[in-house]
Amino acid sequence: MSTSSFSSVSDSPTGSLSVIRPLAGAGGRRHDTARGGPAGEPATGSVTTVSERTHTVAMLYPGHGAQDEYAWLAEQLDGVNLPVEHTWRGPTLHDVESLLALGTKERLAPAALRAARIHGADAVMWACTSGSFVYGTAGVQRQARWIADAARVPASSTSIAFVEALRALRVTRIAVAATYPPAVTGHFVHLLTDEGFSVASCCSRPRIGEHADALSAEQVRDLIGDRFPADVQAVVVPDTALHTLRLIDDLERGLDKIVLTANQVTAWYGLRLAGWHGRVEGLGRLFL
Repeated sequence: MSTSSFSSVSDSPTGSLSVIRPLAGAGGRRHDTARGGPAGEPATGSVTTVSERTHTVAMLYPGHGAQDEYAWLAEQLDGVNLPVEHTWRGPTLHDVESLLALGTKERLAPAALRAARIHGADAVMWACTSGSFVYGTAGVQRQARWIADAARVPASSTSIAFVEALRALRVTRIAVAATYPPAVTGHFVHLLTDEGFSVASCCSRPRIGEHADALSAEQVRDLIGDRFPADVQAVVVPDTALHTLRLIDDLERGLDKIVLTANQVTAWYGLRLAGWHGRVEGLGRLFL
């Protein structure tokens, strides 16, 4: 395990990431925001919105890991479809060169086009944290542009979703619990600090790597830990291969802090790009 401390040059998030929509003339679709009243009670809690239509967010997912979380989450939400389009069938190696190869235009754009055609997506998300943040602040914007232009709908990535979730919750000081080598985790920290957040502590556990999806609930809790500086407002867990959705509520209660995990923020932000603004108990403060 490697633990480090970082600080940003700013105490408030004032970064430059923005919503990426198809370029003018690309044939993009119009999206209507749907808000509603009480609905049924899913396994995680209660949904407090009713959708008049199905909001579809296609997830571009590299390899295989915890992609089943998206199907599970869609079952808990009213009027939501979260289909997965795999961009890569091999192992996902966590070195910078391999991660850069995962996120190229040649790999993402065709997958985005397939997702739009097959699933009729209202938005498309690149559901890979490390395969986006290694590109840096400007690079994650370029990736989102490639996807949006190919799919002709709004698009983004997990890295951008983390930034947007932290802003929505008015969080400025965070801790990071990662499964990457320290050098890779450093790219994520730099993205966050570039966007104006203060990273008070950072833990890397690179030995987990390809086995992240096999971790038990107790092992995930151990990965995240429970020792953070008192002024940390949120704990960020940036690996879409980790199964975390069912644990978030318990983690937040135990830590008395906001917990943001990769599949959680990816779905949350993608749904907002698609026009879904429901409130759901049982999925952490982000969904309330």
